Amino acid sequence: MDSALVYIGLAVVIVLLVVGALALVGRRRRSAPPAAPRPGLDYAPGVGDDDSVPRDTPRRTVDILDVGDAFGEPVSAVEEGLVEPLTPEDLEGLLEVEVPEPAAGRLHRLRARLARSQSTMGRGLLALLCRASIDEATWDQVEETLLTADLGVGPTTELLERLRTRVRVEGSSDPTAVRAMLREELLALVDPGMDRDVRAHRMDGRPGVVLVVGVNGTGKTTTTGKLARLAVAQQQAVVLAAADTFRAAAADQLQTWGDRVGAAVVRGPEGGDPAAVAFDAVSTGIAADVDTVIIDTAGRLHTKTGLMDELGKVKRVVEKKSPIDEVLLVLDATTGQNGLVQARVFAEVVDVTGIVLTKLDGTAKGGIVIAVQRELGVPVKLVGLGEGPDDLAPFDAAEFVDALLEE
Repeated sequence: MDSALVYIGLAVVIVLLVVGALALVGRRRRSAPPAAPRPGLDYAPGVGDDDSVPRDTPRRTVDILDVGDAFGEPVSAVEEGLVEPLTPEDLEGLLEVEVPEPAAGRLHRLRARLARSQSTMGRGLLALLCRASIDEATWDQVEETLLTADLGVGPTTELLERLRTRVRVEGSSDPTAVRAMLREELLALVDPGMDRDVRAHRMDGRPGVVLVVGVNGTGKTTTTGKLARLAVAQQQAVVLAAADTFRAAAADQLQTWGDRVGAAVVRGPEGGDPAAVAFDAVSTGIAADVDTVIIDTAGRLHTKTGLMDELGKVKRVVEKKSPIDEVLLVLDATTGQNGLVQARVFAEVVDVTGIVLTKLDGTAKGGIVIAVQRELGVPVKLVGLGEGPDDLAPFDAAEFVDALLEE
């Protein structure tokens, strides 16, 4: 009897100890904070969830790398056997495809279109300066018109002072006289004396080499194709380099342009080294004894240091084979003053020698021509005035100013 009571007591004690232990563990589990999810390990968004990592997720620091020349030496697609090298025989027959319209007179033919789109600046100034009396309020309106046309602060101040002086001295409100005065002053700002020749022709027994650069969406590949048409229209043999190896179908787009006008296109593997493609194209152009090699590069934001360094590398690699005779910066005319910020950065990296202003027909702000020339000290050499294949025209200062003031 006594032993039975002892066993019963021990059993009660064991049960109480187990219950107490379980209760303690339960309290600890309830009081412990939930573990934070780890990016890429514990968190995967489900259907309907936001596919971003929660805000309270611990964050890793980002190491800022100095890219410099860390891209390494380019791997030539030809040398690696990834693509077959082009021979002079390959280029024969490519030059008898489509004969583009001659370059001469293109801007004059498109003058009416330019005049319609640019009339805000020219006609606005004429209306203000032809008033019987010009007071300070009128001059404020003149200044506002110039600034709104993306002329920039410096050129606006200069033009305003010169107009004030001439109006005070000549004092004429005759529309014909005012138009002549305004034409003369605008022409001086556009600077017809700048060398606008595009060096896309043979020199010193080798092809002229043109590098086309710019930010995303400005129309570099289209500009490259249209530039090839201009060269072919001048009876030149052309090789195009599809050095935009990152954008899907960029090489195919350039190939289409080349096929239309009979220009050979040198391509590399998708995602390959753009410097290697450019190098192969120049080598091909020299071996085939062509007149011009035009290199299309990938669009890159001017704020991305690594990509800008890579562009500098393309230029350095090409220059191991041949000098680059022309670096054309493609700018969207509709971006206005923001285009000047882009231009500064590109000019520092690749020594821009000329500007191509695209979509000039889509803006009433002709002042960007003057502003970008003043900013970089290099001329606008080509302008895009439409979507047609022959709507890229050599820039002519007098034609441009006359279009601004067209009635």
